Amino acid sequence: MSQPNAPQGPTDSQGDAAPDFTRRSRAAQAMGRIEPETRAVVMPLHVSTTFIRDPDNGYSSGYSYARPDNATVREAESVLAMLEGAGAGALLFGSGMAAATAVFGALEPGDHVVAGTVMYWALKRWLREEAPRRGLALTFVDTDDLDALRAAIEPGRTKLVWIETPGNPLWTITDIAAAAGIAHAAGARLTVDSTAASPVHTRPLECGADIVMHSATKILNGHSDVVAGVLAGARTDAFWERIRSIRAGSGGILGPFEAYLLMRSLRTLHLRAAAQAAGALRLAERLSGHPNVARVLYPGLPDDPGHAVARRQMRDGFGFMLSIRVAGGEAGAIATAARVRLWKRATSLGGVESLIEHRASVEGPGSPCPPDLLRLSTGIEDTDDLYEDLDRALRGAHGG
Repeated sequence: MSQPNAPQGPTDSQGDAAPDFTRRSRAAQAMGRIEPETRAVVMPLHVSTTFIRDPDNGYSSGYSYARPDNATVREAESVLAMLEGAGAGALLFGSGMAAATAVFGALEPGDHVVAGTVMYWALKRWLREEAPRRGLALTFVDTDDLDALRAAIEPGRTKLVWIETPGNPLWTITDIAAAAGIAHAAGARLTVDSTAASPVHTRPLECGADIVMHSATKILNGHSDVVAGVLAGARTDAFWERIRSIRAGSGGILGPFEAYLLMRSLRTLHLRAAAQAAGALRLAERLSGHPNVARVLYPGLPDDPGHAVARRQMRDGFGFMLSIRVAGGEAGAIATAARVRLWKRATSLGGVESLIEHRASVEGPGSPCPPDLLRLSTGIEDTDDLYEDLDRALRGAHGG
């Protein structure tokens, strides 16, 4: 059977190998593949669950059954692997949580994990509940503090360091290259949740990470109509093959229709990511001077604590996510969210529509999220409209 998702180069309309075009060009044309029978420029949706054996009982097509593999999924995986520069390829899962938990599932009982204090709350909660049941030891640390990260690692016992950068919802920045050096010196792997950056802005594998994870539900898909997750690996080794086996055995693969929609979205990723990052920066700059905003959290601002590191490891912008701490505390934040009209009060992030959420209400006790914080996911609406909507809401919440 052929390698399920090894990166493949684009071809031109004659089927010949194309020059080494940029990632943006290859993504826009979904690797430039042409459907061989009809010569269509959009590859078909493959929904079959089973495939015919050869007379010798083999599967020369490379496909046997849909639970471990699917042609439409492979197409999307190849684009994602190309975007990340993944030597091992990419694996698509039915959700970001399915992708993340497969990494932890590949560890052995007794292994020690170091993870960030600031990270996706649902995964942090899962780790607290499930890691002990699986025999994993767990330490949470502020990974942007490299001395603290180094002190948390137990050489020989720590097998995985998990960082999220920018870290949701405070948007703290962790130095990926430095974290990789610390992890590797202790014999551990580094996995980076890069959901809030996307490969347009950050490619963790090029910074030394071993695995990069995305909730593809977010900006990779960008239209709030697909739930998906992806892992991309720097190399094919026993750990990566263990993850692949977990996906096949658990049935965690993404469905073909969702993969088809994701492929559609990846073709416009660079345009959306650039527009959303530019909008986020403009909003962050304007909100920094707002009388009802105590603080803006965004790594693109020069006075942000993570700005210098972000400038080194991010390109073409600083992402689409920011948070504001509202004057008036929790009551002021909730009242502001209640007054918006253009922003949508909803969970998730990365879509073309702008979302606002009071995260402390969602995360509950134990959250590192301040009660006065509103998380903002910048879409592609007119930035002046977005600012004016927030301005009216902020002033209205404070009697203005």
